[in-house]
Amino acid sequence: MITQLRGRSQITLPSDVVKKMKLQEGDNLDIAIEDDRIIIKPVIVIDRSQAWFWSKEWQKKELEVDKQKTGGKIKKASNKKDLFKKLGLDKV
Repeated sequence: MITQLRGRSQITLPSDVVKKMKLQEGDNLDIAIEDDRIIIKPVIVIDRSQAWFWSKEWQKKELEVDKQKTGGKIKKASNKKDLFKKLGLDKV
């Protein structure tokens, strides 16, 4: 596909590229130069206050919790007495 550089350094992405990449108006795009190529990648910008949640370490912990949920290792308690019973601490 060929597109043309327009005034103010703007380009129009072909509609089939937009559809295939599921792009929408307002999406953020990262532009990088590699050798003689211009690489354009869609990115999601995360608010700095929420960045901790998306760290590799935190996501690893999230996967562990998901495994515990599906493995039946996580139980619900309706109150403190019920919780202590399920934890085997009701006789302490």
